[in-house]
This record gives sequence, structure tokens and C-alpha cells, in this order.
Amino acid sequence: MPGNSIGKLFRVSTWGESHGKAIGVLVDGCPPGIALNEKDIQLKLDKRKPKGFFETSRREEDKAKILSGVFKGKTTGMPISIIIWNKDSRSKDYEKIKDIYRPGHADYTYEQKYGIYDYRGGGRSSGRETVARVMAGAIAEKILSRKKISVIGHTIQIGEIKSEKFKANEIGHNNLKCADKLAAKEMLNLLTTIKKEKNSIGGIIELIIRGVPIGLGEPVFDKLDADLAKAIMSIGGVKGISIGTGFDVATKKGSNNNDSYEIRRNQVRTATNNAGGILGGISNGEDIIVHIAVKAPASIGIEQKSLNKRRKTVNFTIGGRHDTCIVPRIIPVAESMAAITITDHLLLQESNQLQ
Repeated sequence: MPGNSIGKLFRVSTWGESHGKAIGVLVDGCPPGIALNEKDIQLKLDKRKPKGFFETSRREEDKAKILSGVFKGKTTGMPISIIIWNKDSRSKDYEKIKDIYRPGHADYTYEQKYGIYDYRGGGRSSGRETVARVMAGAIAEKILSRKKISVIGHTIQIGEIKSEKFKANEIGHNNLKCADKLAAKEMLNLLTTIKKEKNSIGGIIELIIRGVPIGLGEPVFDKLDADLAKAIMSIGGVKGISIGTGFDVATKKGSNNNDSYEIRRNQVRTATNNAGGILGGISNGEDIIVHIAVKAPASIGIEQKSLNKRRKTVNFTIGGRHDTCIVPRIIPVAESMAAITITDHLLLQESNQLQ
């Protein structure tokens, strides 16, 4: 099973299953001399943990242990290996449905491709896998912080409810990570209703990547936006991504979609940012704006119809512990994948300048 690694110079490989003994990540290409300890990793991991009433009741400790690549609190330039032990898995919850292809899950496709699949929480296809990405993202963010580059994620839509305001300090004051206080209340009310119905709902995340220098990205097939799209779309549950104005460009004329250039603070900048900080696959110095569409969790408490391994139609319900909405928990994962991608391109740019 290939495809467990991403990046060229800053290369991240993840391993482990939802109900396996442990989850881990190997980060190769991290520069030496970066201050890093387990607390740095833990701060990012804690942002991924379920906190709201609408999120899973599975409570993993998610205590990271650095196994290699760090000496006396600084990276050595050697591969960094980090592990987390799974401690709160309940595989028995899946025994009754182990022979049923769950709608919206990867059970059928995994079985057809590999001839076997781990029915315990989805195995490798589970959202549990993303904990490894977050650990790598914590390292990437440490590298980016030295360049004053930051990645901010927040919820802008749950179901049909959209945020109308952006107040950055509000993001940490609600479990939805929404920058609009009033919208967050409406979203939580909606989630209360959805949870009572034993159903689930999706939403949209916005990422704002600030401080990215001009020149990251390589035409033609290694464009920055193309690599961001691959990284974000690799997250389970993500079904769409747009950069800048995104799909709204379809309704705009060139006259109001083009970003005119101007001088601000003795620098060439754009008057608007419809391009979302990337032109021709190369960063232009403006904020990179990314919108991410997240689907409703596939595991719901409502009775569903499907097929079992004998190709017989069955009616069933999914037990266990599941999320009503995964949007807030995907935010730190999306931030991490963006940070990993930007870090990789930053190191590529620096290596090009040395040649």
C-alpha cells in the first residue's frame, strides 16, 4: 500500500490504524537547530481533541513521544519519529457490522483493491490517522514561525448557516472554532437538532496563510496551489477545495476579477485578492486564502440500507462513538497539511537559491 508519504524535501510519512496499537509519523528533511519538544507537539494535538457535545466520546490521551531526531531540545537534521499509543479503542463496537459495506465509508473500495480491510473503525481510512499529520504539522509550524508565516483556520459554515464576521480572538472561545460569535450560536443550535435526529452535517473551513514570501511554487506541475489542493484533499472527509474567489470566478468578468497592482509601503501589492495569494502557481506575497468543503460524517445512528459481503441487502444501524460534525476537528489537520506544504516549498525555494 503506497501513498503514505507527502513532500519532496520536507517529507512526511504516517503509519498506524484507528484501532491498532499506535499511530506514528516520520518527518524527514527538517532543518537542524529548530527548538522542538513534546510540549510543542502536544499543544497542536490538543486542538484536534474532541471537546463539543457534537463530537465523538472516544477520549484518547494522544500523548506524543519523540523517539528520534531531537537532541537537547533542538532538531538534529536527522529523521524525526513520533509515536502515540491508542488507549481508548473499542473494537467490539464493530463486530455486528464487520461484514456490511457501510455507506460513505471505504470498506468496499479497500476490500476490492486489497482483498482485505480493517473493519475496526475503518483502519487506515479512519480520521484517527490524521493525528499523525497534526504531529508533523506542529514541526512545520515551528519552522514557519521563524519566517513569521502563520496558518489560521476557522469554521465559516455549518449546514446552511454561514458566518458573517471575522474576529480572530473569537476562534478560541467556542468549540466550533468560528470567528463569528452569533453565527457560532446558531450553528450549535443546529448541531443540537442534528444530534437528536442521530444524523450528521458538514460545513466549510477557511484557511488564511499569512506572511508567505513571493516566489514559492514551481510551474508547471508543482504549482503551490496544486500541491496545497493535493495535501488538503488527502484529508478524509474533505470533498472540495478552492483558492481565493474559488468557484465564484465563474460569474465574474475579467474587469472585476483581475487584481490590480499598486504600491503600498514601498512594495508592489494587489488592490484586491481574488487570486487568493497565488498567481501562475507562485505565491505573490498576499494572504493565501483557502476554502475547504467537509462532508457530513458517514457514521450515523439512523437505520440505513446496504449490502453485506454475500451481496445480500441488509438494514442496519451503526453503534459506537461518532461525530455529528467533524469540521472543527479537521481545522488543525488542514492547518497542518497547509503548513507541511508551505514548509516543503520554502525549503525547495531556499535550496534553489543556493544553487
